[in-house]
Parts: sequence; structure tokens; C-alpha cells
Amino acid sequence: MRIRTKVLLAVAATLAAAGLVVPTIQPAYAASLTEVTSFGENPGRMRMHVYVPDTRPARPATVVAMHGCGGSGPGFYSSSEFASLADRYGYIVIYPTATQQAGFGNCFDTWSDAAKRRGGGSDPVSIISMIRWVQQQYGADPDRVYATGSSSGGMMTNHMLALYPDVFKAGAAFMGVPYNCFAGAADYPPGSSQCTGGSMNRTPQQWGDAVRQAYPGYAGPRPRVQLWHGTADTLVPYSLLQESIEQWTNVFGLSQTPTSTDTPQANWNRRRYADANGTVQVEAYSIQGAGHTLPGAGMAAAAIAFFGLTTTPSPTTTPSPTTTPTPGPTTPPPGPTTPPPGVGACRVGVDVNAWNSGLTENITITNTGGTAVSGWSLAFTLPGGQVITSGWNATYSPATGQVTARNVAYNATIPANGSTTIGFQATHTGNTAKPTSFTLNGATCTLA
Repeated sequence: MRIRTKVLLAVAATLAAAGLVVPTIQPAYAASLTEVTSFGENPGRMRMHVYVPDTRPARPATVVAMHGCGGSGPGFYSSSEFASLADRYGYIVIYPTATQQAGFGNCFDTWSDAAKRRGGGSDPVSIISMIRWVQQQYGADPDRVYATGSSSGGMMTNHMLALYPDVFKAGAAFMGVPYNCFAGAADYPPGSSQCTGGSMNRTPQQWGDAVRQAYPGYAGPRPRVQLWHGTADTLVPYSLLQESIEQWTNVFGLSQTPTSTDTPQANWNRRRYADANGTVQVEAYSIQGAGHTLPGAGMAAAAIAFFGLTTTPSPTTTPSPTTTPTPGPTTPPPGPTTPPPGVGACRVGVDVNAWNSGLTENITITNTGGTAVSGWSLAFTLPGGQVITSGWNATYSPATGQVTARNVAYNATIPANGSTTIGFQATHTGNTAKPTSFTLNGATCTLA
């Protein structure tokens, strides 16, 4: 890229010497995750990272990709496939980081009165500010804005589609809940939540009315909705997929009976709900045997295809804006395959949220070494009486005692000085303590 720039400068100098018009030479930029520290109104006190591919159309689409509780924008960037797909299809990705607390750390606010009102404040207003910023800075197409997310991010996906149907074209919610499922902050934590307690059951009309009341009087088109859930998910019960289907089919005035069913991949059972014109307005994926682990490999691509973004942009590089984002912490792309780190080359932070007979545990693994780790396993011992019932972002075996968590396809590499967050839900008999030690690929980790 430096050679190309030198050649262009030399050509420009020659033209200038000949008295000819000198073309404007735009600097070359390498796509990377960049933090934007001032993007407008931010009542949710959120952080914003943006990924802008080098090759994109003049008016690119925007995808807002949201992490689960305990996660971060950079973490979701490195653990999901949306950025690599952006390189291929030329859309911009916004990665918000939530800072709200409601029994967990860093969850998107889908429970407060402010968040349930259009323009009322909290995280939804912050996310809209991020979208507007990208449209102003990069000329992004306001008619092609999409939302997606995992767990808390999936909940916020449904939330944003309900509050701002005039902003979003479509959304893909992984392991979410229907809009207005949570009664308040006290209803959010597992174990005490009526929403995620496993018995939530409202009528399609009630669910649909909640969405219609989010933006009273709105009569415009509604964003299309894609829903994903694992049949073995116990943290956000699989039964809530049906409640979400009922909500959105009612909003679209569709039958509860799908217009088609199929299995596009092994263990992916899909139901589609099309309107009278044959347009699929709602589609739902039941992932057989999956726990709280979505999106898995290939699922982001299915979401991007549902959005209609799988047309490869023309091979031209759109110049970056005159006002560039304020640089901030970045998450580098995965590095090359290397041997496991040595002793002391990893750090682990643990956050436990417990209730009467259950708990969830989020574990952040940081590679403090100078080279990337490709293919990892984290070993630890659960305190007596704790039994894992489901997990996310890793596989866990066995369910109790000396446990080994192994990477899944999308987070197999931890870059140097990078991190990834995994977690699980477990039952307990009174002992809710954290594991006291961890080893990453056999190397002892320090505790954060």
C-alpha cells in the first residue's frame, strides 16, 4: 500500500510540474475496529466501536451488533462473524458496549421505563445516536439499517425493532425475549424473573399490543424479524422463542401457522411466516440440542442473507471521511496459529450472579502473552455442589468437579493482549463461590 501511495505522489508531482490539474489523493486505510468517544446524545453511558470495511459502496448498509451480558463491543467483534462478513459484503458494523447493571454486568437496558419509551432515554437513545453518527460520517444508507445480537443483545434487537420501526429494516435476535417481557430491573436476573422463569405465556394479541404501544400511531412498514434459539437453553428458556414468534406474527397480522418449514442445515429447524405477497416477514430457527451458545458458525451469514446484504460491493475503496473517528482501544483481528502461551501468559476474571438454587458465571480470559493462542482449553474446578446445566461461547465437560471449557469455532483464537468471555449457568446446593484457579492450555493463569 505504501508503494502504491508513493507512485501516486510521484504522478501528482509530474502533473503539477506540467501545469496540469493534480488529482486529490486520498490516504489508504486498513480496516480495524475503532472506538468513537463522542457520537452524540448518550443517556445510556455506552461505549461505541465501529468497523468500516475498506471496500464498500457509496451508501453502505449499517448493522448494529450487540453482545450478551458481561460482554463488550470489542468482545463481540472478535467472537462473532459479522466483521469478516462486512469485509466481503461492504456494510458497516456498530458494536455498542452496554454499561447497565441489573443483576449482571454490562447488560442492555430492556427493563426500565425510560428504555421502553421511544426517545425516552437510556440505551435505545444511545444506539440511535451511534447510527446517526455513522450516517453522517460515512454517508451510510438510512434505509438499510439492521440490528442483531446475542442474549442481552438479542433482547435489545427485539426492543429496538419495536421502538424504532422507522429506523430498522430488519433484525436477527439470538436467544432473545419478546419486547416488554421484563417488568423492571428486579425482574431481570435469572431465578427471580417472571420473564425468563420458564412460565411466561401471553396471548399473541397481548404481545402485539405491546409493540404497537411502543410507537403509538405508527402506520408505516415494520422491520422483518429473524429469531434464533437453542432447544436446550435453560438460561433464556426455549419456550420464549414461541412467545417472540407470537408477538411478531401478530404485529404483521400473520397466522400462527408457518407458511413453510424446512431444515436448511443439520439440527437447524426453520419456520417461515410469509405475507399474502409471499414475503417472509418472520422466520424462526430452533437449533436442536443447543444451549445458551448462539450464534454458532454460519448463523451470522444466515442473518446477513436474511437482511439482503449478500451482494458483493464493487471493488472500489470508498475514502474515509474528513473527520475521522477518535482512536480508542481496539480489538485486533485473530493472529496466526502459535503454540500455547507459557506460564503466567494469561489472566482470568470471574463474575458470579447467584440466587436461591442457581447461578451464572461469566469468565473473561485474557491472553497476556506476546503471541496469539489458536485453539484453547481452560481448566478449573467447580466448588462442591455446583453442576453446569448450560453454557455459552464454549463447550464444558464434565458438568461438575474438574471442568474443561473448550473454544467454539468463532472464538478459537485469542490475540496477543486480547480477551474472550465465556460463561455458564449452574445449579448449586449452597456454595456459590468462584473457582480458585484456572489453567489455559496447561499454563497457570493469574486471577484478575
